[in-house]
Amino acid sequence: MERRSILRAATALAATGAAAGLGARPGPARAAAFPARPVTIVVPFPPGGATDVAARTMADRMAPILGQPVIVENKPGAQTILGAEAVARAAPDGHTLLMSSGTTLTLNPLLPDKLPYKPEDFSPVVLVSKLPFAVAVKSGLPKTIPEFVELVKKQPGRLNYGSNGPTSFNNIAAIVAFEGMGIRLTEVTYRGDAQQLTDLLAGTLDAIVVGGSSGLAAHRSGRAHIIGWTGEQRLAVTPDIPNFSEFGPNMVAQTWFGLLAPAHTPPEAVVALNAAALKAMEAPELRDRLLSEGQYVAGGSPEDFATFLRTEMERWRPLVQRLAATAPR
Repeated sequence: MERRSILRAATALAATGAAAGLGARPGPARAAAFPARPVTIVVPFPPGGATDVAARTMADRMAPILGQPVIVENKPGAQTILGAEAVARAAPDGHTLLMSSGTTLTLNPLLPDKLPYKPEDFSPVVLVSKLPFAVAVKSGLPKTIPEFVELVKKQPGRLNYGSNGPTSFNNIAAIVAFEGMGIRLTEVTYRGDAQQLTDLLAGTLDAIVVGGSSGLAAHRSGRAHIIGWTGEQRLAVTPDIPNFSEFGPNMVAQTWFGLLAPAHTPPEAVVALNAAALKAMEAPELRDRLLSEGQYVAGGSPEDFATFLRTEMERWRPLVQRLAATAPR
């Protein structure tokens, strides 16, 4: 019954107009019924990370709504490029989706390196969640933003922080927070969050700026603590920890997770997937899981997601280009 309702709604909405998106243009083929076989969500990261958790949580709830298995396939590599390229080249019939992050379709297209895909190669389906970054500091350092800022200002550049590279989203969040507070820390580059967390807990790294699950792991260890988030509102999982935006303007920096199909996917398939995703996101267990990982649950239409993607790219373009110009080659 639930699947029939979703498909009826999709048919009705598609009949009134195509689902708008970055790459949603009518294609020559129209499926008689959707979905006709299992749906695959490609995750361009290894298993276990925040993007993978979001994809698997969505897949579990969308499968019974769509009436077909929803399979998660991890295709990590090359700063998410391998997985994104695979979906961009997949058949545009709605049966292959990308669980993108901000790295894939906000940052990568802004970098000077040539990509094998472009934003127009995808049809937005739904914005699943937004993910602020935690600023966590090692044991022994101040536990509040004002006290931490005061300490750093007394010795600019002496304290360090970990990043995943100059143009990574966590470094962008660090710059937004630190420059917004008028402080300077020395960047130390890592290949991922795991080693940063290890060094923070060992006391050899002063601070990290990481996504929810990594930041919460540091905080709960008892050997580090989150002094603030870079989000737009306080997280339910840590209601006592403020955002940097509470101390000044323009200090929100969040990545995001969302589902996209290949360009030219039939509008009725995009609408059906969007309706199934929104229904899945109503499930308390899904919302609780994402919230516990330090995410905000999003939602909205394919048009809303397309607008969000364009806005995010334009917002971060000046800073990404600045960082790319000064990054070592």
